[in-house]
This record gives sequence, C-alpha cells and structure tokens, in this order.
Amino acid sequence: MKRRALLLLLALASPAAAEPGTDRPQPKLPEEPLTIITRDGTRHAFRVEMAVEPQHQMIGLMFRPSVGANEGMLFDWGEPRESMMWMRNTITSLDMVFITQDGRILRIAERTTPLSLDTIASRGPVRATLELAAGTAERLNLRPGDRVEQRIFSAPTR
Repeated sequence: MKRRALLLLLALASPAAAEPGTDRPQPKLPEEPLTIITRDGTRHAFRVEMAVEPQHQMIGLMFRPSVGANEGMLFDWGEPRESMMWMRNTITSLDMVFITQDGRILRIAERTTPLSLDTIASRGPVRATLELAAGTAERLNLRPGDRVEQRIFSAPTR
C-alpha cells in the first residue's frame, strides 16, 4: 500500500503529469492579425494568439520566456466587462492594453511585474485585453484613444 501511494505521488509530481499553467506554458494558440493605429496615423502590425476559451485565458502567457516584438496575446472577453489581470506564473514583463468594444485603447499598464499577484484592472468596461512584450507601448508611443483594428471590434463611430 505504501509503495502504491509513493508511486502515485511520484507520478503526480512528474513534469509529464503536469498541466499547462502549473509548471509549463500552454501550446501556442491560433494566431490572427491585429493593427494598432496611433494618433499620427502610424500603423503597427502584430500577429496575436487568440485567447477565447476560459481555460486558455486562465493560462495566458504563463511560463513563456519571452514575447516577440510584433507578437502578443489577445484575450477576447466576448462582450464589454471589467478586465482583471495578474502576472501569476508569468516570468516575463508585459504591457497590458485594455481595448473597448469599438477598438479604442482605454488604458495601458506598462512593464508589469513578473510573478506578481497584484491585480491589474482595466478601470472600465473593455471587450479585450492585449498582452505585448514589455516596453512595446513606449517604443511605439501607444496611448489611450489610439485605435485597434481586429475582427472582434466594431467600427469606431466618428
């Protein structure tokens, strides 16, 4: 009986038995294009992984060692809501871009702290949260009010 319990414990502790998000990243998610247009009309193109399913959203970019300069992950909440993020098991710093239903940037949280359990809130209803490599917002001069083009956003009214 003790031997069986020990074998079960070892099996549960082995990396092969672990689920993504507990000690390793999830496999890459399907990618789609996304463009951010700044106030001066400059267009910045990205390929983003689409986190649509709750289990993918819970894991996000956990345990990913880096995020490419023109890559990211878009968390599609399906409808506008307050977005509450954290950096649990996220080992690289990120910029979090909170985007409204009409594709406007509401807020940017820059250079988030790896592994932090502090809440990073959108501070208003958003359709999606975009995670980019830390420093991207500063490098591209992204600001609240800039536009994001991606199929999930409705066209902004002018």
